[in-house]
Parts: sequence; structure tokens; C-alpha cells
Amino acid sequence: MSDDALFIEVMCRPLVLARLRNVLWPFYRSHRRDRLGSIFFEDNRKAESGDAEQYENVAHTGKMQQPPSHFSGALAHCRGVVRMLGSRMKPAPGSVFRLAICLSILGFLGRAEAQVYQGKELVKAELLADTNAIVPGKNFTVGLLLRMAPGWHTYWKAPGDAGLPTELKWNLPPGLRTIGGLQWPIPLKTNDPGDIQTYGYEDEVFLTQEIRPGAKIDDSRLTLSAEANWLVCEKICIPGSANLQMELPVSTTSASANAELFARYRQLLAQNWPDSKTATANWSRANSELRLKVTSATLSKYPAVDFYPIPPENAIIGHPQIGARAPGEVSFRIPVESPKTLSAIPGLLVFAERPNGTDRAAWELELPTVAPPRVLGHARRVISFLFFGFIGGFILNLMPCVLPVISLKIFGFIQQAGQSRQKILRSGVAFAAGIFAWFTALALVLIGLKIAGRDVTWGGFQFTNPYFVLLLSVIVLVFALNLFGVFEIALPQRLSRGLLASSERKDDLGSFFQGMFATVLATPCTAPFLGTALGFAFTQSPAVILSMFLVIAAGMSAPYLLLCAQPAWLRFLPQPGRWMLRLKEVMGFLLLATLLFLLYVLGAQRGVAGLIWASCFLLIVSVVCWMKGAFLTPGAPAKTRLIAAITMSILLVLSGVYFIDKQFRATRYAAKEVRLQGDWQAFTPERLQAELNQHHPVFVDFTAAWCLTCKFNEQSVLENPVVRAAFQRHGVTKMKADWTNGDPQITKLLQQFRRPGVPLYVLYSGRSDKPIVFPELLTKGIVLEKLETLSASVVAK
Repeated sequence: MSDDALFIEVMCRPLVLARLRNVLWPFYRSHRRDRLGSIFFEDNRKAESGDAEQYENVAHTGKMQQPPSHFSGALAHCRGVVRMLGSRMKPAPGSVFRLAICLSILGFLGRAEAQVYQGKELVKAELLADTNAIVPGKNFTVGLLLRMAPGWHTYWKAPGDAGLPTELKWNLPPGLRTIGGLQWPIPLKTNDPGDIQTYGYEDEVFLTQEIRPGAKIDDSRLTLSAEANWLVCEKICIPGSANLQMELPVSTTSASANAELFARYRQLLAQNWPDSKTATANWSRANSELRLKVTSATLSKYPAVDFYPIPPENAIIGHPQIGARAPGEVSFRIPVESPKTLSAIPGLLVFAERPNGTDRAAWELELPTVAPPRVLGHARRVISFLFFGFIGGFILNLMPCVLPVISLKIFGFIQQAGQSRQKILRSGVAFAAGIFAWFTALALVLIGLKIAGRDVTWGGFQFTNPYFVLLLSVIVLVFALNLFGVFEIALPQRLSRGLLASSERKDDLGSFFQGMFATVLATPCTAPFLGTALGFAFTQSPAVILSMFLVIAAGMSAPYLLLCAQPAWLRFLPQPGRWMLRLKEVMGFLLLATLLFLLYVLGAQRGVAGLIWASCFLLIVSVVCWMKGAFLTPGAPAKTRLIAAITMSILLVLSGVYFIDKQFRATRYAAKEVRLQGDWQAFTPERLQAELNQHHPVFVDFTAAWCLTCKFNEQSVLENPVVRAAFQRHGVTKMKADWTNGDPQITKLLQQFRRPGVPLYVLYSGRSDKPIVFPELLTKGIVLEKLETLSASVVAK
């Protein structure tokens, strides 16, 4: 029968409107689905117009209108569709799909109860159990088996752009209850004309449900009843339902039944998300797009990897697309129209040899368990955290990371004592400009990484990279040798004759680089207030991130700007004299102390071998600096200068190639256990969960070898005999989460606690209480007070 003939035949039937109203509308309303509703309930005038463009717009609305009092709009719309085809207009791809829907509804009206179309039974429904008898107290599984006619399909629990999920409503006898929800096999993904993407099952599907009987059952036989509802589609879609029953005896023993069917479909169930060693998933949002990055070596074995989303009811999302694919890593981009606050979507990560392959497997990805921040007015929250950022930037000047460079600036203030106010102010502004320049550049880089879907952090962005630490070591060594008078840092002659011809401009350039250098050394430190402020900023828009870094720069540069604006305060500093030469050398030793710290970090990152090769390269750098001071002087002959320059270049290149590119690069990351002392244990998520499962209190120290604040807290507080005794007295298990090399598992935990970096100290009580988060700077009193809350909590319970 042709489509036109089917339409005419159905239109001539009586009671069409009554059946549409009585059968279809309760079905759609009960399922709260609206993707097909617009086809039937769109405004009559649009449907009557027969205009193809209007029809195309109707087809893509995807929104259910208000329930109508009659269904004349549905019939008028279908008339418009048929008239459009009768006029020999070429329908859009989506139009074919919507015509099929219209014809399916009209064709269904005559024999809906029998699920028959053109004499063919479309779906056969049956309840089956995995046991031949019910044993009191022993769980068993029952499944709904749907066998579809060839070419027809039903839908998954998240059907996609069209369709409705199958429902199973149980009516169980007393003493029996369901456990959990329906278990859905991994669906097939289908792309229909009109960019319609759905998820469902062809030929056959088996949906299982676990049932728990009571410990005592008086009846000898029990009848399990259920009402099943589904939507089956081919070129047309027909709702179907069935009232099913299954009778099982009650016995003290049982044997398996339908074993092959249950075993086959259990293999098609999605597995729980594996542990963090096997796979990690990270969500990020860039404007109207969600991005999911999955890292797992397992994925490299499968050419076909996809993400099947299970969006919440109020979400409107687009089709997931693979943004990037690399060995062991895949990224998905998911357009999001609403809600604007959507930050993650549950779903299945499906992988197979080919799309919809019979070997397909899946991991179920649930929503992250990170609690949303407390709700305040957004503008007020932003202003509050920006103020915290300013205070944190001010406190950075007191952190041990930047003290060597700050001492150099104080030395500069001593040199400027007695000079003009204008020169002092210009020097302070140049120093602040260096601070602002580095913070701005760092903010832009982090914004770019966040847009690209990468994890963004504070100190970990730089100091977890051993090559950055090595570069910083070279810079610190060169500055120290300069302060010792081994060589002078001279600018190129063209630059000296041009913009920097005056000594004032040379001094300003030096102040600018001092400001940048101080900021570079400040990045491994997380001062009080700073961690909270940055943790908030990294979850916000690029504008807020940039604003946060600018106010941190303002807070860090504020003391120097104030001191330069009040040059009268400089009179309290000692007058310049010969003693300043000795002070300059003392500053060089401070930089050498900083170099020792950086070398300690390199050793923690790459072990003893890496430290030795890096030291060899630094030795060559020292020789090159000595040659510059000895042979590249303004009064040296040109030939001597040329030979020295060539020799210096050869030494740097050859040592860099051999010591760094070959030897240092070949060293492996140092094992974390080597850096553990005393009764500390290496942190892993599995070890933490095992301790908590036994209700043991756990203290986790999130630290890094390059974090001086962490080392200060450890030596002065955590290793204090009184504090150690308190940990032992309360039975606390101590763990170190070493972030020296940027462990992604630890990065994820830092993000869950909304912290941009280390230090972070967390105390788990071992019960259901929320973990206790400590401030960045510890005191003995703070730790002892928090430990006492463990005893108080036990007494209260």
C-alpha cells in the first residue's frame, strides 16, 4: 500500500480523532517526552500552509506544546505533509522521518492492542527468570525479553533525538522487592536522515531486574506480574504494551534457568568505571560546550571509541563528537544549549573494533561527586574572592620562595637612598610592571589550556616539569655568578645606544626583570587566602581568571609601590658605602642557597642520576660565565673575543646535547616511596579507601619537593614530637600525596577540594563526617585542635 493510499484509507475511518486523543496523548504525557510531540501538536496554520520551509522548522522544534483539547492539528499537519509530497517538492531529510511518524500514528489506530502492522507481529514480549524456583532470602534475576520483527527496533533508556525508552512496572507479591533499576545492555547507535541520532536495539533485547525475596515465604507458588510499555520503530513508530505474568514455585533449593541467555546479555552490560590507574575522566566547560577527556591505555586497543550521553531531563545537548584522539587518550566535545550551569553528563564510554560491533564493551561514567560551591550573588562572590587574591598576593612577599629576590630589591632600595623621588618611583613601577607582565602571561597560558580541555593548576603548571626547574636553576646560577663579580651582564651595543642609552633606563630594565624573576619563584608557593581565591577562579570564565591574576599581581607589588611613593621612608635605611660590595656578595650566596633548593627538587623528580647530569651541565654554564668575564671584555682584542665566543657556544651546545638531551632525558622519575620518612605512607586512592572502609582516621599531606611552604610546615609542625605523638594517640594513618611530578590522580583530588596547588592538608575521620581541611600555613595548635575533634566526634556518636 502506498503512503498516499494509507493516508486516505485512515482518514476515512471514523473515530480517528477520538483514538488519537485517548491513546496517544496519555502515552506521551506519562513518559514526559516531547521530541515527537511537536509533529502532532504544532499550530494548525503552520501545518495547513503546506510550505516545506515551515514544515522543516516544525520538525526540528523538539518541544511539546500544551495538551490540546482535540487532535485536529495532528491530522492537519499530516495532510500538509502529504500535500507537500504530492506537489513533487523534494522533502528535506528530516521530512521523510516526520512523514513516517505521521503515517505510523494513523496506521496504528486500527489495531494498536495487537501490535500488528500489515499482518506482521512486531514485538513479542516475555518474562524469564534465571532460576527454576524462588528460595527465601536468595536473590534472583528476572528479565523482559523483547523480540522485534526484522528491521524494527526499540530504544535505550536515553534514546537520543527521538524515541521513548522501554518501561517495566512491577506488581510483585508481598515479600518480594526489586533491587536497583533495570539493567540495560549497551545499545546500538543509529544516525537517521535529518541529523537524527538515536540509541536502541534491533531484533532482540533483554532487560534484567534483580529481585530479593523475604527470608520467609508462606505460599508454595508466587506469581510475578509486570506491565511493559515500549515504542517500536522501523520507517514508522508504534507504541506497544503488554501485561505479563510469570509463576515460580517456592523451594529450599533451586537450579539455574535460561543460563545461556542471561550469560550472553550480562556480557553486554556496561561495567563500572575502572580505578584511576586504568582510566581517568576529566570534564571542563568552554562557553556553550562541554569537553570530556578520557585517558586510558585500554582505549589504544580499540579503533572505535564513542560516548553515549544520559542527559538530565532539563538538559538540551547536541551530539557528542570526538575532538582529539591519541594513543591512550580521547577527547569529546558536547554542545550544550541549556542549562548554562551543566558541568558534566553521565553516560557510557563505548569501545569496540568497529562502530556497533558485537564485541562492544562500555564503562559507565557517573557524575563527579564534587559538591557545588555555596550560592551567593555571583558578582558579590567574585568581588570577595578577588579581595582574597589581593591579600594572598601581598602575603606572597613573605613566603620563603621569593625571599632571595626580594632581598635583591631591598638592596636596590639601599642603593637608591638619597636619589631623586622620580627615579625611585620609576624603579618601583618597573619592578611592579615585571610582576604584572609575568602574571598576565601566566594567566593567558592557563586560560588557553583550560579552553583546550587541560587541567589548570597554580604551581604545578611549571614546577612539575623538571626542564623548567633546570632552566630556572641556570638562571639563578648566572645571577649568583654575576653578583660575585665573575662577569657582568652587558646588553647588546645597539640596544645600549638606542632606547637604553641612559643609565636610568638600564636600571629600570633591571628592576623589570627582578619583578618577573620574583614572580617566577613565587609560583610554587600557595599563600594563605591565595589557594581559596585561585581555586574559585579556575572554575570561572576567562575574564575572572585574568582579573584574579591581575589583583594577585597588584597585591604582590603594592608594598614596593607604596615604598617608592614615600621616598622619605628610605631615610631609615643605611647610607650607601663600601659595605654594599660585601652585601652584594652575600646576596649571591642567598641565590646559591636557592640553587641548592632547585637541585634538591631535580633530585626528587629524576633521582640521583638526573641530579648528577644536571649538575654537570651547570658546571659548564659556570665555565662559560667565567670565560665571558675573562675574555669577552670591552678591552680584549677582537680575535680573542671571537675565539672565546665560539668556544663558549661549542661548550654550551655540546654539553646541552650530551648532559641534558641524552643523559638527563634518559633518567626516570624518582619513586615516591624513596622520599617517605618515619611512619608516613605513600598516598593512593585505593589505600585511602581501604583505610576508610575500616573506619580508620587518615591525615593526607598534599605536598611537593619544590613547595617550600610544604617543607616549612612539615619540619616545624608535622614532625614536631608533640604532634607526632598526638597522631599516634588518636590512631591516625598518615599519608603523603606527592605532587612533585604532577600526579594526575592527585591533581583530580586537589580540584575536588577546589585548590589550585599545594600545600593541602585533609583529615578524614574514618566515618561519614566531611573531611576537615586545614589552612595552608600550619601551627601546632591548629593541628592538635583538629585532632581533638576526632575524640569529640566519637563521644558524640
